[in-house]
Amino acid sequence: MSADVPAAAERRPLTVLQSFPEPRETTNPYVVMLRDALAAVPGTRVLTFSWRRALTARYDAFHAHWPEILVDGNGPLKKLVRQALFVLLLLRLRVTRVPLVRTVHNLELPEGISRRERVLLRWAERVTAARIRINDSTELDAGTPVETIVHGHYRDWYAAHPRRDRRPGRLAFVGQVRRYKGVDRLVEAFGETTDAGLSLRIAGRPTSDGLAERLREAAAADPRISLSLGFVPDADLVGEITGAELVVLPYREMHNSGGALAALSLDTPVLVPDNAVNRRLAEEVGAGWVHTYTPPLTGADLTGTLDRLRAEPPAAAPDLSRREWDDAGRAHVAAYRRARAALRR
Repeated sequence: MSADVPAAAERRPLTVLQSFPEPRETTNPYVVMLRDALAAVPGTRVLTFSWRRALTARYDAFHAHWPEILVDGNGPLKKLVRQALFVLLLLRLRVTRVPLVRTVHNLELPEGISRRERVLLRWAERVTAARIRINDSTELDAGTPVETIVHGHYRDWYAAHPRRDRRPGRLAFVGQVRRYKGVDRLVEAFGETTDAGLSLRIAGRPTSDGLAERLREAAAADPRISLSLGFVPDADLVGEITGAELVVLPYREMHNSGGALAALSLDTPVLVPDNAVNRRLAEEVGAGWVHTYTPPLTGADLTGTLDRLRAEPPAAAPDLSRREWDDAGRAHVAAYRRARAALRR
């Protein structure tokens, strides 16, 4: 128990509203696992998001993950309505003294958003009572209290799905294809290789038609490249990752990556850009699992990593003991209580 949280407050039931709606098949597993971990903590009640619930229900903390989703919408009218509701939500939190707790999934605001969206998100940042970072290397200013609760693993989430046999020489990118993830650069780097025994598999839904078309054109020029450009259900994701010799994540900016943890949870090595976050991850999970390169990614990075991996394969499974969801659930509840107590003081 934290010294700054009274024992009675720790025992009092706590209701937290999450910023995501009731999960569907396409919902990010991270928030689903978080919801389940929170619900397992005694004395905790978890609500998923709806605008009616946000504006009328009683809750003790509001936990935002990607607040930009709350100020966006399909079409100008829906977007404007959501932005008005977002203003009402922030005002309600202030009047009722309910803390806004935000997980820092990304360091910067999204690109391409409107001036109004930027103003609203900056306002939300100013009224945030506590921030949660999901790795030790995230550097944040000292203006708002910061909690560190590392991203949990996916071992239990994927345990029910069968794994495939490794395919020698198979490189894979699995997950939603966004521009910042650098999948186009991966295709270019793969094109620099000449080994007919290598293959590249890209499985995931692109965020734009233009991005999908560019990938199709690149794949058509090299028979070693295969694509599955759509939503990847969990069973297929497990098969794609475990069937690969190496998962490659060539993000142009890599701060937190559920993709890397998904691969490691399925005992598949990853190749990622060299930065402080990924070096810490490599130290944490053990030798042979996290390989790094200095951007830009090249064909030599791909073949060199495979050579090293084959010469010195990992001696044991990745160590993900720091990333148990039971621990994460308890740590989040403690963070909500501290934020609530601080705001009321």
